[in-house]
Amino acid sequence: MASRSSSRAVHAFNRAFEQTSQRPLSKRQETASITALTIRCSSTASQSSAHSQSSVDPSEVSHFNNLAESWWDPHGPSRLLHLMNPLRHTFISRCLSTPFRSPLPQKLQYLDVGCGGGIFAESAARLPSTKSVTAIDPTPEVLKIAEAHRKRDPTLLQPGRLTYLNKSIEELSIPGAEKAKYDVVSLFEVLEHVSTPSSFLEQLMQHVKPGGWLVLSTIARTWTSWMVTNVMAEDVFGIVPKGTHEWSKYVNEEELREWFVKKGWGSDGGMKVMGVVYVPGMGWKEVPGGEGWGNYFFGVRKSA
Repeated sequence: MASRSSSRAVHAFNRAFEQTSQRPLSKRQETASITALTIRCSSTASQSSAHSQSSVDPSEVSHFNNLAESWWDPHGPSRLLHLMNPLRHTFISRCLSTPFRSPLPQKLQYLDVGCGGGIFAESAARLPSTKSVTAIDPTPEVLKIAEAHRKRDPTLLQPGRLTYLNKSIEELSIPGAEKAKYDVVSLFEVLEHVSTPSSFLEQLMQHVKPGGWLVLSTIARTWTSWMVTNVMAEDVFGIVPKGTHEWSKYVNEEELREWFVKKGWGSDGGMKVMGVVYVPGMGWKEVPGGEGWGNYFFGVRKSA
């Protein structure tokens, strides 16, 4: 007998598919996609045990441990992350410039989740508008690289300026007071590596202060993204290490939007999106509407 969570997953897939697909799927393709989404959405049936379970996938930790040594090589396997970093700051600036009745302080506190080798964390810590950056990652070998690279810049060695923690989000203590929480919680190129996105996002939301932003980047679950990220990027051109992406873990922008609205987040214009595409030889470029078929940034503000 099908479970209620399976029925909801099938319904969610059908609704999302109607909004994003330009042509009908074959019966075989539809069955495969429904199965993949059902497996991911089954986590909604176990929300009550989210705090006792980790969102960390051991195979993902192993994969990124193997990439640790080359993380700061701008021409290595993490090259696309280096090239994307300026757009991360562009998008965050747009989010922070959105008017709100309770403005954030001039000096911001960041929590960077899944920080990897620290590409974004370091750049955020150097900003004059930054008070502190706490960066966490469950991958020990990558964190060693991040710590070693931090020591090259005296600015980053100032007490409290940039702190790395080898933790998952479930292991990070939640500040007791709302004002002690973070102005910006960032999650770049991480959500598509998480097996239980709903419980994972709920963990992140507890660290955002009222009026603060949860900002992320991920990939839409479409046939176009499968062709670009799995076939072309990994198999044909080899610009991304094989095994980096698992298409069934991708999340569509409208799914995030609907989910956060139900949680009461993003009111008063506090929801932003920016589609981007990688152009060989030119880097990452903003593409209006790109969130409907490929890579995108998504930001949502916690209502005060």
